[in-house]
Amino acid sequence: MIRLYNVLREFWYLSESGETKLVEAVETEEVLEVEPEENAGLNKALDTYRKLIEKKDGADPLTEKEQESLEKRIKEIEKREVVEKIEEHESVEIPCEKGKITIGPPTLTRFEKARIMGARALQLSLGAPPFIPIPKNARISLDISMEELEQRVIPITIRRVLPNGDYQNIPIDYFEK
Repeated sequence: MIRLYNVLREFWYLSESGETKLVEAVETEEVLEVEPEENAGLNKALDTYRKLIEKKDGADPLTEKEQESLEKRIKEIEKREVVEKIEEHESVEIPCEKGKITIGPPTLTRFEKARIMGARALQLSLGAPPFIPIPKNARISLDISMEELEQRVIPITIRRVLPNGDYQNIPIDYFEK
C-alpha cells in the first residue's frame, strides 16, 4: 500500500501539463508459514528459570547433584496442568451482617471517601437539601459534604467487588469511624 502511495505521489509531482498516465502497482504478499510451538510460553519461562538458577551460583558451574535437582524441578513444572480456558463465574452477592465487613478494610478507604464527598458536594451545589444544619465554618459544598460524611447521615451504600465478580453491598453505617 505504501508502495502504491509513493508511486502515485511521484507521478503527481512529475506530471506535466495535464498529462495522465496509468501506473499499475503490483502488490506482493509474503506469507510466512510458522507453526506456533506448543507451550512456547512455558518453554521460555523454563529457560529463564534455568538461567536464573545457573547465574545464582555465580561463576561456579552447577554440580551434578544440583543439575539433577534442577532438571527434576523442571520436569515437575512441565507436568503441571496448564489452564487455558477460564470458566465463567456468576457474580454472587456476599451478605453483609451488622458490623461484619468481609471484603476490604473495616473503614472507608480514601478513594471511597473521595468518591462519596465529591458526589454529595455535586448534589449540594445543584440544589439538593443538606441532611445536617449548615456549619458556620462551611464555605463551599465540599465542607458540608465532609461534615455529613463524618456524621454518617448520607444514605449511601458502598459496593466492594472481588476480582471474580462477587460483591458486597455495605451501608455506610457499618464502617468504623
